[in-house]
Amino acid sequence: MRKPTTLGITLGDAGGIGPETAIKAAAAVDWPESLKLVLVGSRDIIRRECRRQKIKLPPIWNPDSGKPTAPVQTWEPPKTPRITPTLGVASAPASRAAVHGIRATVKLCMQHKLDGIVTAPICKEGLMRAKIDYPGHTEMLADWSGNRDVEMMLIGGALRVTLATRHVPISSVESLLTTEGIQRAVTFTAQALEWLGAAPARIAVCGLNPHAGDGGAIGRAEIDLIAPALKKLPDLGVEIVGPVSADTVFHYARKREYGAVVAMYHDQGLAPLKMLAFDKGVNLTLGLPFVRTSPDHGTAFNIAGKNIASATSMVAAIRTASRLCRRKNPWADNGR
Repeated sequence: MRKPTTLGITLGDAGGIGPETAIKAAAAVDWPESLKLVLVGSRDIIRRECRRQKIKLPPIWNPDSGKPTAPVQTWEPPKTPRITPTLGVASAPASRAAVHGIRATVKLCMQHKLDGIVTAPICKEGLMRAKIDYPGHTEMLADWSGNRDVEMMLIGGALRVTLATRHVPISSVESLLTTEGIQRAVTFTAQALEWLGAAPARIAVCGLNPHAGDGGAIGRAEIDLIAPALKKLPDLGVEIVGPVSADTVFHYARKREYGAVVAMYHDQGLAPLKMLAFDKGVNLTLGLPFVRTSPDHGTAFNIAGKNIASATSMVAAIRTASRLCRRKNPWADNGR
């Protein structure tokens, strides 16, 4: 029998497709009886979206009353902001409401009332307008779970990709790469392989420059920074290969010659992954004491409210979170 698991699903930015995909995913799949899903956010927004999709409104869950009993329930955290979002538009009120729900859900995870969190997309522009000093979910979750070191891994098809830098301008990548950052990305990836059931136990580390610098002819980041960082790594129990050329490594990773790839910057890793698994990509945060996944897409303001958004990536994120909750998390507290 599967381990009972309860996941909180945050609605994300209510001006985007988050509520739509969260509710579609919760309702569209015959989830195992052992899995309970809690939609977290404004009940008014959930009611509106259920009415639009002609789905029965799930019952309310009270975290103080024990584990959920229905397959899908809703929870509106105390003091949830009352908003009337404009669909298709970034706004400060929608971002504040989204962050309120995320923070409340993290609190329940830390209290072991939820086993994990699946987050619908939020909007960086909205966060800026709301003067919320986080670039995205990853940094919020790290802070609210105890100022932890975390890494961002994307999973899609045969690819698993960890990013050495995340949402930063391309002009800043080389200056932001550090020995410690590269080593942490590789170490966390190595620790995650068994958790993910990934094989083989081999990690490829990308170079920064074309052809991995071509021996210094196209840049020296590989010679001066990346290779020395890899040589200083302790024995992680897996084979580390690199720095390797990013223009070929994903071909071999797709053929399962590597269990995972560490990319130096966002688009280096995500462009090939999204090409192969655009509708099924999943974002997994490494380093948290609870499971957190999200669909690998944004708010899609251009189709918000049209009831045409695909929930495939959200379903994949829920499946991944459910699977990982049944395994030993390398970063769990108290052996949880």
